[in-house]
Amino acid sequence: MGCKINCSNPPILCQFSSRKPSYKISIPAFSSYNPSQENPMYSTTTTPTRLPKTDAYTISFKTLGACKLGISRYPDFEYNAQGGAGTGTGTKNNTDGNLNEEISVSFDLKTLYIPPLTSRTTKFLGLPLPPFLKIEIVPELFQGSINQETGQVDLEFTAKFWFSVGSIYKALPLLVKTVLTSEESKGKIRSGRGERLDKEGKCRLVGVATVDPIGDFFMDSFLSLPTECLADLNALISLS
Repeated sequence: MGCKINCSNPPILCQFSSRKPSYKISIPAFSSYNPSQENPMYSTTTTPTRLPKTDAYTISFKTLGACKLGISRYPDFEYNAQGGAGTGTGTKNNTDGNLNEEISVSFDLKTLYIPPLTSRTTKFLGLPLPPFLKIEIVPELFQGSINQETGQVDLEFTAKFWFSVGSIYKALPLLVKTVLTSEESKGKIRSGRGERLDKEGKCRLVGVATVDPIGDFFMDSFLSLPTECLADLNALISLS
């Protein structure tokens, strides 16, 4: 006896779908790795170094009238230094936000001129110097500090003073070293008090110096060297 099975659909093992399977792959998101988030020892944060801020200035120096020069115990010379001038440079350093109003100043000796003591510029006891007498001032150093806030000025000044009488006599130079200051300058026999910078840049600078013997019998005896001298200058100082 025969048996016949009719299947309207193919067997399940033989049934294939024409659709392609759909695969979904999940990819994790990557971000930049910062080890400092897990371990503070790996921190790469740095504090920038604050460098000093430097301000540069051009300094102008002019000598005015109504000045004085004195040596030993003699009365002061009345000295008109109008026309003297010089230029220099100045720097002011500001560190960590602290404003320092003091400016370091250095003058160029090539530009520095101070009028000589002659019959045209100088009087002694109310009378002009004899026309043949001359004292030249040759600066060798001029530097120091200026405080913009207080107006105080302190300038190291070194110069040679050349004394001559026409072409007949020329002495060895007198070396003068002092600090021209807007404050008080005081020696044993000489003293003076200056005036600080005003809004117009005017000031009075004074300085007492010791003058040593130069080995010239006439000058050493006439001026009683060693002795003191006093410089008292009206000046105009401007910064730009």
